Amino acid sequence: MNAKSPKESMIEMNELVLPNDTNLLGNLLGGTLLHWVDIVGAMAAQKHANSVVATVCMDSVDFREPVHMGEIVTLKARVTWVGRTSMEVIVEVFAEDYLKGRKRFTNKAYVTYVSVDENGKPREVPGLILETEEQKREFAEAEKRRAERLSRRQSRQD
Repeated sequence: MNAKSPKESMIEMNELVLPNDTNLLGNLLGGTLLHWVDIVGAMAAQKHANSVVATVCMDSVDFREPVHMGEIVTLKARVTWVGRTSMEVIVEVFAEDYLKGRKRFTNKAYVTYVSVDENGKPREVPGLILETEEQKREFAEAEKRRAERLSRRQSRQD
């Protein structure tokens, strides 16, 4: 199983915010955005693992500013960390008002997925080749989030 770089599994997805995707203020529903985040994140994880994945956890989701009806949402996903069977993916969200020619960063999420076989059992994933200092920093930060997540899980079992 050959290791892969984050750029080998990058995914970019675009969505148009339609009236059915918005709240009474005309802003994108958080649940709809989380749905899109999970889809694009899973695609990046599946591309890295060459297998089906299951969502384990959304560690952090930052809603920085609203996305408005009629804007184009671009979601960019890449693998930041891998373990034996699991992977963390960062999803960055941008909103574009194409009428005004303005694009802005609006959201970020970290999602953990586990690779599964045809029976739904965890399976090993390729390693991650860290090519830049930013990728090394993201990997280290992901390890901290994983440790915190495992600690929370352990404290709930006690």
